[in-house]
Amino acid sequence: MTSNLTVSRRGFLAASTRIAGLTAAVGIAPQFIRPGRAFAADKLADGMIGGPTGFDGAERYQYGAGTPEGRAVEAAKALRAKGVDKIVLGLSDGSIGQLTQPFPKGAPSIKELWEKETGITLEIVGVPNGQEFTKTMQDISTKAGAFDIYAVEWNRLGDLAETGGILNLDEFVAAHKPEWDAPETGYVNGARGVSLLNQYRGSTYGVSLDGDFQIWNYRTDLFGDESEKKAFADKHGYELAPPKTWKEHGEIAAFFHRPDKGLFGSTDLRNQGWGYTNWYQRYVSMGNPNQYLFDDSGKALINSEAGWAATREYVDSLSHHSPDAISWGWPEQYGNFANAGAAMTCAFSNLPKFLDNAANTGSKVTGKIGSMLPPGREIDGKLIRRTVLWLNLSASVSSQSKNPEAAYLLLQWLGSARIYAWMTANPGGYFDPFRLSDFADPLVRETYHVYHMDVVRDSVARTVPTINYPGATAFHNALDENLMAALTKSKTPEQAMEDTEKQWRRIARRTGEDKLVEAIKANKAAWPTVTD
Repeated sequence: MTSNLTVSRRGFLAASTRIAGLTAAVGIAPQFIRPGRAFAADKLADGMIGGPTGFDGAERYQYGAGTPEGRAVEAAKALRAKGVDKIVLGLSDGSIGQLTQPFPKGAPSIKELWEKETGITLEIVGVPNGQEFTKTMQDISTKAGAFDIYAVEWNRLGDLAETGGILNLDEFVAAHKPEWDAPETGYVNGARGVSLLNQYRGSTYGVSLDGDFQIWNYRTDLFGDESEKKAFADKHGYELAPPKTWKEHGEIAAFFHRPDKGLFGSTDLRNQGWGYTNWYQRYVSMGNPNQYLFDDSGKALINSEAGWAATREYVDSLSHHSPDAISWGWPEQYGNFANAGAAMTCAFSNLPKFLDNAANTGSKVTGKIGSMLPPGREIDGKLIRRTVLWLNLSASVSSQSKNPEAAYLLLQWLGSARIYAWMTANPGGYFDPFRLSDFADPLVRETYHVYHMDVVRDSVARTVPTINYPGATAFHNALDENLMAALTKSKTPEQAMEDTEKQWRRIARRTGEDKLVEAIKANKAAWPTVTD
C-alpha cells in the first residue's frame, strides 16, 4: 500500500486534532458517555459466576456457568491450575484502551476482570497502527514466538492461514461452544455472519473483535430544509430523501454540490488504499442477489459490463467530491464532515459517535447527522443494496503459542455477547459493534446513538466481504492501482478492468488456483441474500 495508509483508521483521530471539528477520543470520552451509578456492594447477581460489577446495569454483562463466557472462564481456570500463567496479546495501539480503561465509572477494566476471574495474566503488547500485519509476519517468519495472539485485519486471514502461522480453531470451537450464531445475541445473518468474520475455507481461524462495516451518513439539516426540499422536487420530480439507488445518490449529490460555498455533495473516499471499497459497493450491487468478483471456476468477472459501468460511475462521481478527493484520507473526510462540508458520506460506524457529540465543541454537525442504508440498484424487481467490511481486527492464535487453548478461551470470552457489548460501548478504543446483542445494548446505543444503531444492524445484513482469499493483498493492490489510473484518466474504465483481470490471473496462478477456487466457493457462504 502507499503512504496514504500511514494514517490508518485507528490513528485518524490523533492526526485529526489539527483539523477543524475533530477532537481526540480521550478528550470526548469522559463527557459524552454518562457514567453509571456505582453500586454500594461489589457483588454478582444471583446465579452468575462472573462478569463486571460496581455500576448501574452491570448485571447485563454478567454470566452463568452455561454461557460462552462462563465456559471460557471455567476452562481457563482449569488450565491455570495446570500451570498456564500468562497470555501475550499483540494489539493495535488504538484499541488497547477498551481493555485497560475501566468503563463506566465504578467498573473494573476488561483486563482486570479476566485476570481476577482466571488467575491468568494478560500481557498486552501495543502494535503501531497500520503495522499489525507486518509485525505478525515478522513473528511468524522469524519464529520469534513473541505473541500468543495476533490481532490483524480480517481479510488477511487467508494469507496468514496459508503460512501456517495461525492455528485452525475448529477443535476449540467444538469443545467450548462460543455460540456466535445464537439467534438473538450472535452475529448478524447467523452462520453466514460467522463465515464472513471468522472463517477461511470453511474452518475457523479468527475471532472477530471489531465491526468495521462501512455505513452511510447524511445531513438531516440539509435534507429537512423546506426550501431545499422544494427546490429539489421542482428539479427532479420526486421528494428529497436519503437515496435508495445510486441514480438518486448521484442526483442528490449533484444538487448539494456547492464548492464555492464550502459544501461537497458526497465524500465517500477515493484515495489509494481505501477508495476501492466504495467501488466495491457499486459493483456488487449490479446482480441479484450479488454481482460476484469471481465465478466458481476462479475466473474474474470484473472485465465485464458490470465492471466497466461500476468504474465509470466511480470516476464520474468525482464531480461532486472535493477537487483533492483522490488524496483525501480519513482525517480530511472526518474533519470536513464535522465542519459541515458535505451532504453525505460513507465511513466507519463511529462517525456519529465522534461528530454528533456535544462535547466535541469543534463539530458543526452535532444533532444534524442521520444514517441510511447504502444506495443500490433495481435488479429483477428487487432493490439490491450492498456495503462492505474493511480493516476490522480479527484475532488469531499463533501456531507458536505454548498455551493455544488458553489463548482461544480469552478470545471466546472477549468476543462473546455480554463482554463484547460492554467492551465496545467503552469509548477508549476502536472496537465497533457488530453482534445482534450490541445493537440492543443500552450502553452501546448511547455511545453510538439510537438513530444510528438500527441502520448499522441492517447494513451489516447487507454486507459483502472484500477479498479474503490467498493473495488478498496482491489482489487488492492490483485493483487499487488500476482504479487510481481510471480516476486520473490515464486509463479508461474498460482498460482498467481489463488490466486488473490480467493481474488477477497472474496472482491466482502464483498463489495456487486450486486453493483460490476452494476459498471462493467457501467464501460465498458469507455473501448476503437480503433484497429490498
